[in-house]
Amino acid sequence: MLDFYKGKKVFVTGHTGFKGSWLCKILTMAGAEVTGYSLEPPTEPSLFEIAKIGEQVNSVIGDISDYDKLKAAFDKAQPEIVLHLAAQPIVRDSYKDPAYTYRTNVMGTVNILECVRNSACVKSFLNVTTDKVYKNKEWEWGYRENEELDGYDPYSNSKSCSELVTHSYKNSFFEYGKTAISTARAGNVIGGGDFANDRIIPDCVRSAQKGEDIIVRNPYSTRPYQHVLEPLYAYLMIAQKQYEDGNYAGYYNVGPDDADCFQTGALVDIFVRQWGGGLKWINKSDGGPHEANFLKLDCSKLKTTFGWKPHWDLETAITKTVEWTKAWLSGEDVNICMERQIGEFWEG
Repeated sequence: MLDFYKGKKVFVTGHTGFKGSWLCKILTMAGAEVTGYSLEPPTEPSLFEIAKIGEQVNSVIGDISDYDKLKAAFDKAQPEIVLHLAAQPIVRDSYKDPAYTYRTNVMGTVNILECVRNSACVKSFLNVTTDKVYKNKEWEWGYRENEELDGYDPYSNSKSCSELVTHSYKNSFFEYGKTAISTARAGNVIGGGDFANDRIIPDCVRSAQKGEDIIVRNPYSTRPYQHVLEPLYAYLMIAQKQYEDGNYAGYYNVGPDDADCFQTGALVDIFVRQWGGGLKWINKSDGGPHEANFLKLDCSKLKTTFGWKPHWDLETAITKTVEWTKAWLSGEDVNICMERQIGEFWEG
């Protein structure tokens, strides 16, 4: 699959984020001509800066809600493929500033689709959303692509809106096949270089660094955890397949098998064991806002359509995360670790 991207012009929004940085790394390894458009890295430290991603791509720093600046970068890049990852991605932050969350996640999607609509160069567009777009009924089976979209909190709901915007643009402006349009709804990702607030593995890493107990807010919540390379592989696969055949355009869930839908406490148990050094965790709710307790995806469509299946189970995903983190903490070149892990993943 990576051979397909050699020489391709790819525009990535949100390239300074955790997933965006890993995605840019994969694309540059494949020989793609990558332009990234995003705000400054959202965390300190950041994978984008640690791995020097800005030196490997054409990096444009700007707000996705600034249409004029976005369009100028887009028009200069003349991309064939657009991967839209730019977002305000944290549930708890969306409660603190819902207007910013909607502006970024909804109008940002409108803006990038306007760029695509007003161009003649794009053959493949993928909007990356989330498993949280579905109306969560706390049931035990996975949500399918035709389930109701109605996220509860401002983040989840804004991504539901982003889906609906994409559907409308697809139906209104791209029905004749000029550009293949898809969305991908992924579950929770983990991996080396995630420094976000209010995510369980970054919280584990910060506690391990300080030698403190890990605080777990909701150990009984069940989530579809997967290594960050899992959805990135799927995004690149979807973008390629619909580039080659527009009939593949659609809406796809991307998540782990049921065996890797873990309760958060069980996830932390694996991390503690992998990390070593007597690390432990405690259950301590901080009385934060509502978050779903049970959520998983039915990925049958992706498997049936493309013959896709997850590469790494959760144990392996955490092993790779710990490996990257310890390499970084010991001062090693994380690019070497990333390139090795990407190679292992693609060969697996």
